[in-house]
Amino acid sequence: MRLYVLIPAALLGLAPLGCGGSDPEPNNPSQMQNQYGASNQYPPGQYPPGQYGQPAPAGQYGQPAPAGQYGQPAGTPTTPTTPTTPAAGASGGQAAPIAPTMVAAATPVLTAMAASEVQGMQAEGGAFAGQFQDGQTLEQPFNIQPGKCYSVIGVGVGLQELDIQLVAHTPPMPPVVLAQDSTTGPNATLGGKGQCFKNPLPIGGPAKAVLRARGSGMAVGQIYVK
Repeated sequence: MRLYVLIPAALLGLAPLGCGGSDPEPNNPSQMQNQYGASNQYPPGQYPPGQYGQPAPAGQYGQPAPAGQYGQPAGTPTTPTTPTTPAAGASGGQAAPIAPTMVAAATPVLTAMAASEVQGMQAEGGAFAGQFQDGQTLEQPFNIQPGKCYSVIGVGVGLQELDIQLVAHTPPMPPVVLAQDSTTGPNATLGGKGQCFKNPLPIGGPAKAVLRARGSGMAVGQIYVK
């Protein structure tokens, strides 16, 4: 059985040798042209566009494509885009902290508001102040104590609106707004007139008072507790 398979294979291998005695015909230019697609439709010495050094159609081999080809919509002008300007109040970011003494004009107003809005309460830490651009915020971290009640007063100079929030933030949990002011104008009070925010939990935690400005200017804030 093994011999029966090998003999035909050997004969097949010798077949090309027996047919190779004739010499190849000389090259015929017309046959070569037909062979490579030139045929007789092109005059002698000329070839289809894009072959043998002839210029390729637009859009091939690095040539610019006409409008409507290769992803360029036909008739669409290529005009540069103009960046849009952010809407007012949407700039965001952090205000630049400054010394409260730099907002000396706000100190008498802050003292008068404290006497009217947070009677019987004590200052929690020192005052904090910042230089604001429209939409920026200033944060003052502190710790909320269990069973304590908190208020915040803010006074702005040159601002259109000042808003205040009390925010609890215990990473990795997201920030939670505990309270916010309902006043309008450059001065704001959160929890005034006996409406301070009281921590309902038997435990304390990290928090922050957040001042947010509308318009450009300075603001100073103070946290109070009882």
